[in-house]
Amino acid sequence: MIKNVKIRVLPQVWRDTEKLEAQICREFDIPRKALCGLRMKHTSIDARQRQVMVQLDVDLYINEEPPQETYHAVEYREVPAHAPQAIVVGAGPGGLFAALRLIELGVRPIVIERGRNVRDRRRDVALITREQRVDPNSNYCFGEGGAGAFSDGKLFTRSKKRGNVQGVLEGLCQFGADTGILDASHPHIGTEKLPAIIAGIREKIIACGGQIHFETVVSQLILSANKVVGVRTLDGREFLGPVILATGHSARDIYRMLHDEGILIEAKGLAIGCRLEHPQPLIDRIQYHSREGRGEYLPPAEYSFVTQVDNRGVYSFCMCPGGVIVPSATMSDQVVVNGMSTSSRGGRWANAAMVAEIRVDDIPLLASQLHLDIDPAGPLAMMAIQEAIEHQCWLNGGRTQVAPAQRMTDFVNGRLSANLPASSYTPGIVASPLHFWLPKFIGARLQEGLRFFGRRAHGFLTDEALLVGTETRTSSPVRIPRDSVSLCHPVVQHLYPCGEGAGFAGGIVSSAMDGRRCADALVAQCF
Repeated sequence: MIKNVKIRVLPQVWRDTEKLEAQICREFDIPRKALCGLRMKHTSIDARQRQVMVQLDVDLYINEEPPQETYHAVEYREVPAHAPQAIVVGAGPGGLFAALRLIELGVRPIVIERGRNVRDRRRDVALITREQRVDPNSNYCFGEGGAGAFSDGKLFTRSKKRGNVQGVLEGLCQFGADTGILDASHPHIGTEKLPAIIAGIREKIIACGGQIHFETVVSQLILSANKVVGVRTLDGREFLGPVILATGHSARDIYRMLHDEGILIEAKGLAIGCRLEHPQPLIDRIQYHSREGRGEYLPPAEYSFVTQVDNRGVYSFCMCPGGVIVPSATMSDQVVVNGMSTSSRGGRWANAAMVAEIRVDDIPLLASQLHLDIDPAGPLAMMAIQEAIEHQCWLNGGRTQVAPAQRMTDFVNGRLSANLPASSYTPGIVASPLHFWLPKFIGARLQEGLRFFGRRAHGFLTDEALLVGTETRTSSPVRIPRDSVSLCHPVVQHLYPCGEGAGFAGGIVSSAMDGRRCADALVAQCF
């Protein structure tokens, strides 16, 4: 018999299987010998009270053994030589999971990726720190695996209505992810483990008859009678078939290409701010209400804050406990930061984006504050604001990948930092008045939001913490519209905007789910 129970236990009980099973048997009146095993369905930390508890959702196997397999593995078969083919632009989670789904449906995927494979990409991202040089086609945002490959591997999503979250998590397990992601409340793979998983997906796509073309930049859609029939690349090659466009949120040349070709796109709201970095032990003490921090049994603490300032959201985003800040620019004259963690989350610092919401209606005011001569109603206007802030950050960092930074308390109080604490950001930081040169629309809201968060969590607003500029790539500044049912572009047939770059996802899991949905829609309508 399988019995599902929900139970709250102390952290030390959670970490000891024998103690956990004993408590379960006591609370639910189960003979100890009858409990043959248990399977976690969901695990979360409840730190709302001084006594931290762990909440568990568990399947109990009573008088029967639990199954050996913890997830359902998909059988991918080779696509026949005569099968139809489809083009997938981008090898991030949206593109890779779209390609896998196409194989399931008997269609050969032709994946085109501007960056390098995940192994060679490591050298490109290392050069950013070592030589302050950004390869525009292979960096923290571009290349096999997309922006998620070297940016933590967090798998939390609220997009449960858009597809099968569990199916995506199980798919990642099939290619090597730890099965612990299946029950965690905020599942996480880790930067050091993702490359092997991504390489495994690539090898499966190729083994099943698909193709992956690295270092290949799409420069044009091939159109016939208002229908996409393929793509043309910068080196003059053509690849024919309906197109899933899964380029990620930083492919600005694709947005410009679509605009130049007269294909409907539109500006989209996003959020912009900075990376906020604290010592991880300080966050542990705050979140776990203990001078001793997390102790022996609890994981590194996380936080999530949100408020409204002048009718706009100010919130934390992409929190990385025990993580590092990384350089995420896609051109050498920009400075952009992001965060990541290894699987252990054992680093000295905690970091998170701290951002202010920007709506399309805010474009004219922001353009004025940035002294931009743009059409505020144009579809690329929000992208121009992004670029201007990133370039301003580059100027204030010294025209390298060194990032401008300021102590948290100095930023809130409008003071220049005389010195800075140590930081995980390896290209380096330099003291800079972020409060002065960030657009007032963003900076003033961040100041008030941080004051509010400091009142909510005693010790959070501190001169031990550091703001590092700037976090601008929270989502796409452009939406490529599509029909809500067919998922096809509303004007151009056989074009399927997909994932974060199209404005329809945010993160690894939601992008992967969207890739699968786009593959389903393409096959249903094109073949």
